[in-house]
Order: sequence, then structure tokens, then C-alpha cells
Amino acid sequence: MITYPIIVLGFFILYLLNSIKILREYERGVIFRLGRLLPKAKGPGLILVFSPVDRIVKISLRIIAMEIPPQDVITKDNVTVKVSAVLYFRVIDPIKCVIEVQDYLYATSQLSQTTLRSALGQVDLDELLSQREKLNARLQEIISKHTDPWGIKVQLVEMKHVDLPENMIRAIAKQAEAERERRAKVIHAEGEFQAADKLTKAADIISTNPQALQLRFLGTLTEIAAEKNSTIVFPLPMEFLKAFSFEKKPENK
Repeated sequence: MITYPIIVLGFFILYLLNSIKILREYERGVIFRLGRLLPKAKGPGLILVFSPVDRIVKISLRIIAMEIPPQDVITKDNVTVKVSAVLYFRVIDPIKCVIEVQDYLYATSQLSQTTLRSALGQVDLDELLSQREKLNARLQEIISKHTDPWGIKVQLVEMKHVDLPENMIRAIAKQAEAERERRAKVIHAEGEFQAADKLTKAADIISTNPQALQLRFLGTLTEIAAEKNSTIVFPLPMEFLKAFSFEKKPENK
């Protein structure tokens, strides 16, 4: 027959087994004993949590990737866009993230959305599209400033997508097309200027030697004759015909 001491011992063993908690390498346990916080977080490995005297809150130290949903942002030049981003952060002080804020995940998410709207609302659309790295660093600095007292370190903030209105997309396309046409005209004008400069120098060199002009003329005829679809009228120089001319000799009186 089972005696009372054996029953008590059995309950005590079950209580000890139930008090054993195993924390993974990336987990820490913040323990409240009779409502008061213990000085240090427990873990990783095997720890003892004596319920109901103790209450444990598990905190993960891994980097958390949090998606910031698309936010309606009115830029400095009064253009409405939707901007989405992603936030990478991790807990560096488990005690602070439990004591200083009620729900650190929700608080970080709301802070990120508010910061995204307020910070991007102070820049122009061109800066928003062309200087993302600078804006990402600025967002990270602002969010880190508010999350450091919570024991949270922001590792990275990246804007994922900027959704523009249809009329603004067409306007940007027209602007880009006009810019490409401007560059093409400038390049063409520079080419004409360089060609004119080279032709001027070539004309100066050829003018000093008439045979060079004749050689250039013959070279041009060779290029035309290679196509075999043109009729070439070849002019003979008058100096060449002088060799075949017969002049009358004056009669001797």
C-alpha cells in the first residue's frame, strides 16, 4: 500500500521535472520571482523555473526581419507615393526589451511605419528615387535612436518598393526621354565640332601640297568604284594634255 511520504516524494519529483527548462543557444530567459525581476537573464542551456513563484519570458536574440507595410507618403514637392520597406533588428538586452516596452515587436513595427512616413515626407521625389542609400541610413539612425532604450539594435533598413501614380510615371518617362534627346544633340554637336576641327587641319595640310589633293581625289574615286553601281566622270588635268599638244613653229624669214 502506497504511503503518504511516497506520494509527497512523487509530487516533489514531478514538480522538479516540471521546473526544468531548456533554452536554446539563441534564447534567453527573463525571470520574475514573486513579481520582482532577477538581475540577470538566464540561459542558454538548462535552467530551473519554480512555478508559480517564478515566471519566465523567453526572448530570442536572433536577427528579426520585419516587413513594413506600404505607407502613403506625401513628399516635399506634394507627390503622393506608396513606400514599403524591410527592417532588420535584434535584441541585445533581453531585460530592457521586457521591462521598458510592453510588446517590443509591435512597438518596433509602429515606430518604423511612423518614421517611414515622417522622414520620407521631408524629401523631394527625385531624392527619394535617386538617393535610397542615404535615406536608408537616415531611417536606420532615427529608428535606432528610439529603440536603443528598449535594448533593441537596428541592423539595417531597406526600402523595397516605391509605387508611383500613373500620371507621375508618364511624366518621369517624358522627362527621361527629353534628357536622352538632349544628350544625343549635345553629342552630335560635339562630333560636328571635332569633325570640323579635323577637316580644317586636313585642309591646311593639303593646301601646302597640291599632289596631296590629287591623291585624295583618287582615293575617293577608288571608294566609289568599289560599289560598282555608279558612273564616274573622270576629269583629266590640263597639264596632262599639254604633253600631246602640237604647237606651230614660227617660220624663219
